[in-house]
Amino acid sequence: MTVFSKMGKVFTFGYRDAICEIVEGRGSIASVGTLVGKERNVLAVTDSGVPIQYAESVIAQFSNASLLIIPQGEESKNFNTLEVIISALMQQGIDRYGALIAVGGGMTGDIAGFAASCYKRGIDFYNVPTTLLAQVDASIGGKTALNFGNIKNMVGTFHHPKGVVIDTETLKTLDSRHFYSGLAEVIKMAATSDADLFAMLESDKPLMEVLDKIVAAALHIKCDVVLKDPLEQGLRKVLNFGHTIGHAIEVVSNGKLTHGESIAAGMTYFCSDEMRQRLEKILKRYHLPVKSPFTGDILLPFISQDKKCNNGLITTVYVESPGTYEFRKMTPEEIADLISIS
Repeated sequence: MTVFSKMGKVFTFGYRDAICEIVEGRGSIASVGTLVGKERNVLAVTDSGVPIQYAESVIAQFSNASLLIIPQGEESKNFNTLEVIISALMQQGIDRYGALIAVGGGMTGDIAGFAASCYKRGIDFYNVPTTLLAQVDASIGGKTALNFGNIKNMVGTFHHPKGVVIDTETLKTLDSRHFYSGLAEVIKMAATSDADLFAMLESDKPLMEVLDKIVAAALHIKCDVVLKDPLEQGLRKVLNFGHTIGHAIEVVSNGKLTHGESIAAGMTYFCSDEMRQRLEKILKRYHLPVKSPFTGDILLPFISQDKKCNNGLITTVYVESPGTYEFRKMTPEEIADLISIS
């Protein structure tokens, strides 16, 4: 049975026999030990771009823990890094009753979660996301992945975390570019699923004054969608709004554009004219691109590799107005034809 409840700042949802507790709130990083179990043998994984104090504060809560730091950047999401993590798990003596904790952004959570899904046929995985992108999107839903053959997330599994701790205080050390990049995923969810959240993003109220409300609203959307479609067989594809073109932009940019920036540009091709105008206004406010910097011909080979492609058709998400969406099946060539340099 799948259940979902919201109790203050604690979300709990389950899929089959997996139960995930999501703790959201300022200062909640101090609760990681209680959530995981302070006596358990754990390995924490972070990357070199994350302020070290976050991972150190996590491992200090355990009686038996070690820390592994991997290089920052999407290029680290590969089999070589996977081998490093598994070796660290073995060196720490993690058995099937131990746990792996990711502290950082989406890249760290993706590869650490993948390692947890493979090691000894699966161990408990906990996520402590420290970027807005990871807090509202990547840390929830059980998707783990590696990049392979220049294709993002080509190899992966579904391995739901046992718990996620979302401390918005960690966003204070995030630079503005990556903060706005994460906001792109919030905008995406608001556009398809929450007209009130979209209106909040359109308002003139200072973003930091409503940040906790925005994060909570985005979490509610993500959890609700994942509960209804945990393995992305139907409804969950709504979370891919903008991603087909966006992932292609991200790969071709070779690191010059972030994930959120790429998704922001990718969304604008799948809207009504009125919706596009409203969407672009929000994107420009937060210094996010509104068009692809690459032509459709350049992006086509990567669009064709979209994991949602089935019998030559890709399921795309089209938004007529905030809080609404429809699925449209398109060929890669039809998607590439939507793109033009403005």
